[in-house]
Amino acid sequence: MIDNGHPRRYMIAAFEGWNDASQAATNVVRHLLDVYPSREIGHICCDDYYDFQVSRPMMCVVQGRKQIIWPETTLYELTLDDQPAQAISTRAPQKLYVAMGPEPNLHWSDFCQRMMHFADECDVTDIITLGSMYSDVPHTRALPVFMSDGDDDVAEEDTYTGPVGIPTVLNISAAEEGFESHSLWVAVPQYMGHDDCDAGTLRLLEEISALTEIDIDEAELASKAERWRRHGDMLMATNDQLQDYIHHIERNIDTQEAGSTPSLSAPHAKRLVEETEEFLRSFDNPAAL
Repeated sequence: MIDNGHPRRYMIAAFEGWNDASQAATNVVRHLLDVYPSREIGHICCDDYYDFQVSRPMMCVVQGRKQIIWPETTLYELTLDDQPAQAISTRAPQKLYVAMGPEPNLHWSDFCQRMMHFADECDVTDIITLGSMYSDVPHTRALPVFMSDGDDDVAEEDTYTGPVGIPTVLNISAAEEGFESHSLWVAVPQYMGHDDCDAGTLRLLEEISALTEIDIDEAELASKAERWRRHGDMLMATNDQLQDYIHHIERNIDTQEAGSTPSLSAPHAKRLVEETEEFLRSFDNPAAL
């Protein structure tokens, strides 16, 4: 899997559901599919992995005929050659692989093995899982991103035990199988609602670019992120309580960052991930997820 004599090849995976606050994670994959030529290379189909009372099939009309779209994870190969995004390292791959679908409901171990089989077939060396979480962060600052590796030793401050999502399971499973595995989570403000968080998508894309050393084409994402921030400014201007709340968060961040570079500390970042995973505990009915 990992061969130091060959360029690294990356697979990026994001899943719809509670791992995907404001669609910030899955929109990374959609963005990549929009800006680069791609082709489908496989599917992890529905019956073995999805509970259709939770992940409902969708009705659509194609060329005047009704069609059922079943939940599944689709894998794509993207071609980066001769595109606006050029590799800035001789180690950067010519191909990029992405996977997206609803979070599976069943047989996660087998699902992860299927994912890694595709990765092996494509000579992937690194698997990157994406997630986004609601947290106490302001839209007025750069949204924090936490990165971890699947083979991390347990740090003293990392005391969380409890439910996790498929990105965490896939991340750890990939490391156990010998892949380099990385997990990226962005925190997004819940007060902005459940609409797309383009600023969160942009932050994940920036971190992916830094991690892979590929200068990824942002296209119109930066301007969309700016419109998202202006919408937050408008909400602040019309709601005094919200304005006080955001200023309170800003003061907390400034206190934490006093005397250090403005970045998310590991303990605080891990706490944000824990908050998201704790979100599962608030539901007795899995259909609510």
